[in-house]
Amino acid sequence: MAPEEQSDDKESEEMEEELQNDLEKDIDPEKEIETETGKELKEDIKETKELDTEAELDRLRFKYRGYILEELKKMNMDQFIQLLPARARRSLKRGLPPRQKKLLERLRRAYRAKKRGKDLLTRTHVRDMLIFPEMVGLKIGVYNGRIFEIVEIKPEMIGHYLGEFSLTRKRVQHGSPGIGATRSSKYVPLK
Repeated sequence: MAPEEQSDDKESEEMEEELQNDLEKDIDPEKEIETETGKELKEDIKETKELDTEAELDRLRFKYRGYILEELKKMNMDQFIQLLPARARRSLKRGLPPRQKKLLERLRRAYRAKKRGKDLLTRTHVRDMLIFPEMVGLKIGVYNGRIFEIVEIKPEMIGHYLGEFSLTRKRVQHGSPGIGATRSSKYVPLK
């Protein structure tokens, strides 16, 4: 063998060994570039996921006319009245009647007691009272003509009336005709 052939064989053997080592290490210069961009992509995906969850949480957070509950509670009465629909705004601009003022004071007392850890139930006949942000979280017994239905005030109820959540009539469920029924009302169709 010529010396040139031996050097070529050694070089080819060295190259084969390097290739095998690279394959064992699974290192490819193109793959290294992909992994660097892959890391950047993963970081971008994490950031977008965090932004998506923040946006989703913000979307799910309660808002009334664009204001969150904390902002509504900090508003004074005049600012809050401007957010209400026309009917409620008109009635509040005339001022609260004495029975609604009295209820509002009792609800404020109940709210202070709730902060101290007591859970008071305020019972009332005042069904035409508007629900204000300061009432959120309280339990109110609203009279429906027969009993006091317990209504727990939630943020979604702001701007509605108390009477809307204590129905005065219940659904009619007819039974079978009784003994004193007329001939025509005794008819019960077969199923």
